[in-house]
Amino acid sequence: MLAATKRTAFGAAVTALAVGVAGCSGSGGDGARAGAPEAKKGPAAPKAVVKLIGDGSTAFTGAQPNLAKPERLKPGEKPPQFVVFSWDGAGEDSQKLFSHFRELSKKYKMTMTYFLSGVYLLPEEKAEKYRPPQHSAGSSDIGFNDVKGIKATLRELRAAWQEGNEIGTHFNGHFCGDDGGVGTWSVDEWKSEINQAKSFVKNWKTNAGLKSEAPLPFDYDKEMIGARTPCLEGQKNMMKAARTMGFRYDSSGISNQVWPKKTEGMWDVPLQLVPVPGRDFETLSMDYNFMYNQSGTVHGDPSQHTYWGNQMRDGLLQAFDRAYKGNRAPLIIGNHFESWNGGTYMRAVEETIKKICVQKDVRCVSFRQLADWLDVQDPAHLAKLRGLRVGQAPKGGWEKFLPTAAAGSKASASPSSQPSAHSGKH
Repeated sequence: MLAATKRTAFGAAVTALAVGVAGCSGSGGDGARAGAPEAKKGPAAPKAVVKLIGDGSTAFTGAQPNLAKPERLKPGEKPPQFVVFSWDGAGEDSQKLFSHFRELSKKYKMTMTYFLSGVYLLPEEKAEKYRPPQHSAGSSDIGFNDVKGIKATLRELRAAWQEGNEIGTHFNGHFCGDDGGVGTWSVDEWKSEINQAKSFVKNWKTNAGLKSEAPLPFDYDKEMIGARTPCLEGQKNMMKAARTMGFRYDSSGISNQVWPKKTEGMWDVPLQLVPVPGRDFETLSMDYNFMYNQSGTVHGDPSQHTYWGNQMRDGLLQAFDRAYKGNRAPLIIGNHFESWNGGTYMRAVEETIKKICVQKDVRCVSFRQLADWLDVQDPAHLAKLRGLRVGQAPKGGWEKFLPTAAAGSKASASPSSQPSAHSGKH
């Protein structure tokens, strides 16, 4: 049921985004688990004491395992190459892609961000508990779930968090477009949507009648610190709401492969324009956008499936190489747990992980870990890094690039320009 409802949403609601940005022209592992030099382990944490929250759907169990304290870059030090793999929706269904990629991340000593849709923990019979802005109660463009799907998703969420992965949010009903879509929502409407996304995670035991199930091992009021909006719409008002509700970053924007800045007091870490090998334009670093450019449908010509997957993989590898050998800007990759065009994009993502997350100085991490690292850097260093263009390595080498800045120095907070969501060709 879950997979079917998701396909409906992305076959229709996301089209508005793809037409605008899919063809735009543009110019390893978790530090604790991969032995990252900039993130040293502290002493082993004591055995967790479970403190149930609310109806017991969530619980405080102490600090998240398998994370490490990030360290500030020293003058002349080359930044690590961060790569963030993230998943929109993040539910476990019959395809079992959530569990597959969670196991893959363990194998490659990496972490990811899973943007959970709150309605994936709300059973169909309780749909009217969801009151989306500008829509009738019980509406959702991605449907809801059943008890079997809820239990499977909970299993993966528990394990993912224990392994050091991040559970962010993709909000709830995935409404896109001009007719009540998230891009038309006010700040207060976004606050309602965010609170409901939290509520469905905090009350699944009551809503689904699963009283005997183990709780999620985290306090979602504290753990939910970042998001990606449906169809990348509504970012401006969402961020104005989210900055008052504990968010530290957002990944709903569109940009080039440059170092992130802050907007509304939050790290603005957008999807990026990356090469499409064999074509004369770039597209967003997301499986959907490659699919839209290649076939325009999730069921394209089977004879092209292998080629399309290879094209996405090679485009992501080219994007990685120009950052790794150039400005070292974090590479941001977005995906969906889907089998579009025969699952070729899932293969592309897996092959990309296997190729890049084992390389020297590469840190394949969650958005939370990237935000933690950015937070401890010297603002003057980050300002210098943001001055590097796509693929531009420092003239004279990294040893002479990063300055020695006075403590407490301030980096410029002025936003850099971003390509319009409707300015590209397709």
